Amino acid sequence: MTAITNSSLAFYRRSQAQMGDLRAQAENLQGQLSSGERLARSSDDPAAASRLRLLGRMEQLATIDAENARRTAEDLDLAGSALESIGADLIRARELAIWAGSNTLGDEQRRAIADEIDQLRQNILALANSPGSSGDPLFGGQSDSAPYVTDASGAIVYTGTAQADVIDLGPGQSVVRGLTGPEFLAFTVGGTPTDAFAYFATLAETIRTAADPATAARDALGGLDSALDTLTRAQTIAGARIAWLDVVQERQLDQSLTRNQQIADTGGVEFASTIAELQQMLTVLEASQASFARLSNLSLFNQI
Repeated sequence: MTAITNSSLAFYRRSQAQMGDLRAQAENLQGQLSSGERLARSSDDPAAASRLRLLGRMEQLATIDAENARRTAEDLDLAGSALESIGADLIRARELAIWAGSNTLGDEQRRAIADEIDQLRQNILALANSPGSSGDPLFGGQSDSAPYVTDASGAIVYTGTAQADVIDLGPGQSVVRGLTGPEFLAFTVGGTPTDAFAYFATLAETIRTAADPATAARDALGGLDSALDTLTRAQTIAGARIAWLDVVQERQLDQSLTRNQQIADTGGVEFASTIAELQQMLTVLEASQASFARLSNLSLFNQI
């Protein structure tokens, strides 16, 4: 009688363990389908878990690089728009100088031209102090304050740094964030260095007060051409950096897609096969429960 009791107890325990194991496997498969992840713990597959950690760190670093590229692209786009507007102001100043070079103008008309040149100078000042996407000045280099200020004498002077920030975009990849003011506003006339602010101020004053303002205005055209040439070179540089960022961002997107696919292949769930396995597991569990119910109801007395 003891042997029968022990045998029955072992049967129950063995059946419960088997069904519990089947139920745990089914729940694990259901959890995988719900989360989309194959690994619940590193111990499930240590090699795969290590690979997933590495890929995860790479993706986090890549996210930072992508954000740097995005913000730099925004800043360069803003810089490009500001340079375009400054170019329009320089062209307008050249038109005014040509007009002022006419010998048929009167003093009042020349004063109006000089006043408009002064206004263009202020427009360029506002554009040169434009903020970037993060609020820092676009053209101040590494400075966080307005790069151009007006001193006590009325002269506009550059207070930014000589170099702009270099932004890291990932291993072996970087780009200069923008341009400094002197890169597109400073130029030389007859070997003498100047900038758009000083040149405009001199031009306006000359048109107002020179003994021969028409000749002075015509003589100023060469300097305005130099200013436009300098600005055009700066626009070319900005355009090249924007084009480079486009390449980098496309590469970052491709690399991110590849990493995500690797993450999915390493730790993700293959839904079709997992669903099939779950269905098979549930069928086996159901059959085991049915068999246990039938066997547990058997008794020798039923056969007497």
